[in-house]
Amino acid sequence: MQFISALELNDSMNNGNHFEIIDVREPYEYDACNIGSTHIPMGDIPSRVEDLPKNTNIVIMCRSGKRAEAVANLLVTDFSLTNIYCLDGGILAWKEHIDNTLDLD
Repeated sequence: MQFISALELNDSMNNGNHFEIIDVREPYEYDACNIGSTHIPMGDIPSRVEDLPKNTNIVIMCRSGKRAEAVANLLVTDFSLTNIYCLDGGILAWKEHIDNTLDLD
């Protein structure tokens, strides 16, 4: 599993690199505020692994990074995926470094 910072992810996407961002927060968290990512709650990940793209890098994100790290570890360890990144600091880091207009409270 690899970590990627909000700044690195944003810069890479701005340079034309594609990432599939998967938000693993609960539905109420995602509905309250999101960055346009794909929403798959943490508990649904094992049954939806086949829905994940195989030929692009996947960034797993949550609020602070802890749940995302657990999901990324699961995908790498149990499902042998190699294209997995964990957004270091989660949506909190995205708000701090990329978009301070996000309303997370």
